[in-house]
Amino acid sequence: MKKILLLLTVLVGFISCKEKVVSKPDNLIARDKMIDVMYDLSILDALKYQNLASVDSFKINPPDYIYKKYKIDSAQFAQSNIYYASTYTDYKEMYDEIIKRIEAKKTVLDSVVKKQEKKEAKIKADSIKRIKVAPIANDSLELKKFDIARRKKKDMSRIK
Repeated sequence: MKKILLLLTVLVGFISCKEKVVSKPDNLIARDKMIDVMYDLSILDALKYQNLASVDSFKINPPDYIYKKYKIDSAQFAQSNIYYASTYTDYKEMYDEIIKRIEAKKTVLDSVVKKQEKKEAKIKADSIKRIKVAPIANDSLELKKFDIARRKKKDMSRIK
């Protein structure tokens, strides 16, 4: 009898813990839209701390921009955020998805930056070659001789 009573008490305890702490708000933001909102807020916040001048010069307030973009208000966002945060596992999954998106963007941006750096290095190397090839002349006569020789060389290569 004691075992049954103990089992029943434990069972009632588990059932009572299952009760939702936060009720679903009437104007709940859909899960996918909420992930998009949180992703954009993360990007804008990161931009704010990485490049202060750009955000300040355009006078962008990240939350206001996001609220206008997704046609939501701050109260709706706060209520939805509290609702989703009340279930830890779901909220963690949402953040894991946001992190995946950020990592994917980071990979793409890193490859773009590498291509740009290679392009700039090539331009720099080409400009250094031009500087080495050009004569250092004290007068215009030497420059004219160099220019004539360069043109002859170019003309000869066209004939072949």
